[in-house]
Amino acid sequence: MIDFYFHATPNSMKVAVLLQELALPFTIKPIDIFKGEQHLAAYTAINPNGKVPALVDGTTTVFDSHAILLYLADKHGQFVPQDRTEYASMLSWLQMVATGLSPFSGQAIHFMHYAPEQLPYAVNRYTREVARHYGVLDARLGQSRYLAGDNYTIADMALWGWAASAGYVFGADGLKAYPNVQRFMDEMALRPAIQRALEMKAAHTFKSELDDAARRAMFPQNEQTAA
Repeated sequence: MIDFYFHATPNSMKVAVLLQELALPFTIKPIDIFKGEQHLAAYTAINPNGKVPALVDGTTTVFDSHAILLYLADKHGQFVPQDRTEYASMLSWLQMVATGLSPFSGQAIHFMHYAPEQLPYAVNRYTREVARHYGVLDARLGQSRYLAGDNYTIADMALWGWAASAGYVFGADGLKAYPNVQRFMDEMALRPAIQRALEMKAAHTFKSELDDAARRAMFPQNEQTAA
């Protein structure tokens, strides 16, 4: 049985979709990051980096969302191309999300919604980089149905995880400026695995108030700097 350590974050949701696509039995282990549960010794024994998600599959432990995607897809032989050229394409787009869209989106959301003071330079820097990445993704999805080509892969699940939160960066306009990404997201919304993952997310309630305790739990490095 798989134990899935989960909070309702874009990175956790990527893994939730793959687990649903593979129809694997798993147990959800909620980690409330607003309460600081990611820093408890029992959890850092699983993920020393104190982040979600993480996965325990029997005697195997995997952390970091893209490591988990690759581990599960390779283990079960699904959602990764067998052709090496297609595999390289999938890996390139998967890592583009990992090293580009994901961290820049996270920083944009942080400075727009979580920072204790408004820093216009930081907001401008990160939102523009998010927009640039979506421009690259939009061009790609104007050429092919999915990121790696004609076949649905874990790269698409990774993109969905963050594109579902685009409104936190772009506001009410959402993905309006990126019609090919919007087309992709509309198609993804029809997948039963996506719907089940969203139902799973809705079934779990986490703390949402960003009070002082939550800030200390979410951004402990800031507290150390202040000290």
